[in-house]
Amino acid sequence: MRTRADTDTTGGTEDGSAVPVPRRLLAAATRLFAEQGYDRTSVQEIVEAAGVTKGALYHYFGSKDDLLHEIYGRLLRLQQERLDLLAGRDAPVEQRLREAAADVVVTTIDNLDDAMIFFRTMHQLSPEKQRQVRAERRRYHERFRALVEEGQRSGVFSTAAPAELVVDYHFGSVHHLGSWYRPDGRLSPQQVADHLADLLLRSLRP
Repeated sequence: MRTRADTDTTGGTEDGSAVPVPRRLLAAATRLFAEQGYDRTSVQEIVEAAGVTKGALYHYFGSKDDLLHEIYGRLLRLQQERLDLLAGRDAPVEQRLREAAADVVVTTIDNLDDAMIFFRTMHQLSPEKQRQVRAERRRYHERFRALVEEGQRSGVFSTAAPAELVVDYHFGSVHHLGSWYRPDGRLSPQQVADHLADLLLRSLRP
């Protein structure tokens, strides 16, 4: 039987933890999916790692698929909110694009488990959830591309390469961060972000 402790979003749980149950479930699922893969992770392992019951999981997430979708969703929402804020600032377009290009690198590295799970297992989402994720990603890419197009229209950026190709160039680098970036490496997240943002801006010079 599910108790109030299992379903309370604001604090109390069976073990006295103050961390909300949904957050604990997402943290446990993210770690396990990253370490051993989505397919090889059972619902039982997730609830044991989170210290809750299966009833608690199904109260907040209808399935393991829903957990996977939310792992994607929270990173996409964070990055979209930050991009909208940066793109809407009253600043030169090259400054806004550089800040946006660096931000997506830093937020990806800061949430590298989420990003790795996203790129490795998106195909395992249900068709409907895959469509939702693609639509959310498309919105982000279109907002980012609009900055490139703005600069191209105003003559600040070169028009030699199509804006869509420029965007794919940058996000190809972002998508590969999980294959080589290490927290104990010689470059900090901000240094990696600065290098990649500079490469992007360099490719757009008239």
